[in-house]
Amino acid sequence: MGIFIIAELGINHNGNMTIAKQLIDLAVSAGCDAVKFQKRTVEKIYTKEFLDLPRESPWGHTQRAQKEGLEFDGDGYIEINHYCEKAGIEWFASAWDMESQLFLRRFDLRFNKIASAMLTNLELLDMVALEQKHTFISTGMSSMDEITKAVNIFRRKNCPFELMHCVSTYPMDAKDANLNCIKTLRRGYVCPVGYSGHESGLAVSCAAAALGITSLERHITLDRAMYGSDQAASVSPEGLRQLVGAVRKIETAMGDGEKRITETERKIAKKLRSHL
Repeated sequence: MGIFIIAELGINHNGNMTIAKQLIDLAVSAGCDAVKFQKRTVEKIYTKEFLDLPRESPWGHTQRAQKEGLEFDGDGYIEINHYCEKAGIEWFASAWDMESQLFLRRFDLRFNKIASAMLTNLELLDMVALEQKHTFISTGMSSMDEITKAVNIFRRKNCPFELMHCVSTYPMDAKDANLNCIKTLRRGYVCPVGYSGHESGLAVSCAAAALGITSLERHITLDRAMYGSDQAASVSPEGLRQLVGAVRKIETAMGDGEKRITETERKIAKKLRSHL
């Protein structure tokens, strides 16, 4: 199996079902393997004091209005589920609280995701691991000790998982990518390791693909100038098509590492060495 490419819709749909469907269509047309959302119970994640703070957004004048405006309700996710089934693409979501994880259990999803921000929420990790679904675990903002605690939970529950190297800045500067950490995680935990990128451009993700990652997750957008905190760190439609094409070409180009002379080379060698 090749690199599992995840198109992270996150909150780039801005709570708009039409935009969400356009992003799903984009992921399908580009050749992605899955789309991913983020699910939050606003009252569980944020304090009342924070939600009451002023914030100008398309949905109103408070933090609450903005946060609630970005969330789909139960009917919305039923529509998303049907749309993805019809489009022939997997979907799943990262739950940011236990109530959201319970909500996601309504759907017959193959995968779970632990967001970097939730890696230290051991109660949530334990709940997810009990489901024994293949889980992508992002490691941004986390120490090796914190990652070890998360890994131990999933191993105790016999839950299949893979770590995802991640740097949680939006957008991430290439100098902070530290892609060799992919090797460190693979060596340290003897498990599959993917990459969840927040950089501008495609080069860093392509380099990660060449390091043998098992999964690649990038935020996608219809337009990087759209409203939203993640848009600037997202891949545009043309960029996504280029990225998927490049990753598939890199997979083919890596080969098996065995030195051999190709049949094409033999013909050239016969010509170029004819004087010897």
